[in-house]
Amino acid sequence: MTQPSRPKIRVLLADDHPMVVDGIRSCLEVYDHIDVIGTAENGRQAFEKSRADAPDIVLMDINMPEMNGLDTADLFRDQLPDVKLLFLSMHDSREYISRAVQCGARGYVLKDVPTVEIVTAIEAVNNGGTYFSSGVSEILLSDGGAADSPLTDREQAILRLVAEGMSNKLIARHLDISLRTVETHRRNIKRKLDVDSTAGLTRYAIEQGIIEVAKV
Repeated sequence: MTQPSRPKIRVLLADDHPMVVDGIRSCLEVYDHIDVIGTAENGRQAFEKSRADAPDIVLMDINMPEMNGLDTADLFRDQLPDVKLLFLSMHDSREYISRAVQCGARGYVLKDVPTVEIVTAIEAVNNGGTYFSSGVSEILLSDGGAADSPLTDREQAILRLVAEGMSNKLIARHLDISLRTVETHRRNIKRKLDVDSTAGLTRYAIEQGIIEVAKV
């Protein structure tokens, strides 16, 4: 009996350098479960094409004309929250990476990684998780936050699962606790950290080393 094929991951590429786009596209098209549905040369175009074509993931550069990647991410967060953003950039500064997370990006990969790592990042983000390449995680953690966390061990465990993309219901099942308990812990975590978004919680978890960053 033939096994049903898994749904393809629909990816839109956004970069203003045609050679880069062509190179990434040709590499990704080797993988049967990834469908590159289109390209964009600036942030505005990426947003408009995403609104029309509904990709699962936008693989996006930061420096682009007309609208850069970070401003575009803000627009996606406000108007197309179901589209997952994955940055592929040459910039390895902590400022850029942290800002990308604040804008709602689910991952950040440096352009010098092998294709297999880009594919791993696409798969992780598509499955609801996060992905930050090893070089990115080292940059974030090298300047890490306070040594003493204000969170309890249980709160850190819940924060880790939140940052990995789990819903409250899945966290409750995973930790064998009630949904109401998870919701209470999550409210307390946000209050203690003075953070009001999942992106902010994810950023804190990365900076504090609470989540392990996937590596190839």
